Amino acid sequence: MHVPDGFLDAPTSVATGVVAAGTVALALQRARRELDERTAPLAGLTAAFVFAVQMVNFPVGAGTSGHLVGGALTAVLVGPWTAVLCMTVVLVVQAVLFADGGLTALGTNVTLLGLVAVGVGYGVFRLLLALLPRTRGGLLAAAGAGAFVSVPVAALVFVGLFAVGGVADVPLSAVAAAMGGIHVLIGIGEAVITVAVLAAVVSVRPDLVHGAAHLRRPSDLATRPGLRAEESLR
Repeated sequence: MHVPDGFLDAPTSVATGVVAAGTVALALQRARRELDERTAPLAGLTAAFVFAVQMVNFPVGAGTSGHLVGGALTAVLVGPWTAVLCMTVVLVVQAVLFADGGLTALGTNVTLLGLVAVGVGYGVFRLLLALLPRTRGGLLAAAGAGAFVSVPVAALVFVGLFAVGGVADVPLSAVAAAMGGIHVLIGIGEAVITVAVLAAVVSVRPDLVHGAAHLRRPSDLATRPGLRAEESLR
């Protein structure tokens, strides 16, 4: 999913860079509402986990491999705005230290993985959470569906960007076929990993999971300083 240098022209790269910068700036303001002294460490742990797991590929067939994106998982764990910041930090470190994703494509990668994947994954999660039983199983099903959908949607957004400003010597039809088909399979792996990680965390500390507010016991809510009544109902 990481876009390398030289795939998109300068205007498209600049445009996605502006979108990414604006999103990160807004996230820096909004993330304060999602974190407190108890949940802030989880954001760092989540970013480190996503960074590590993204370095591990799993086979998806035909000699192709994929890796966790982590947008939906991070959003459910620490909140969507904090997730944008976590994903941005991961992408910056990967680009600067490991050349995983180009520096000129950093804005594109933040837009795809830090905005689209997070936004779509969390949006699907919240929608299904309102429709499914408000149980641990409903939480995991909603998160798994959000994780699955987020990957091919982010891939298709890249196809759209490539159609507008692609400069690599690759036919658009080939890009669309590869990104659409392969990333559906990668989305399945994304959903499996997301559900497994959330199941483990929720079983031990549901009070730390942003998307599991409805599963928290009254004693959990009482220990969070400054928690407003309306936040406990989200």
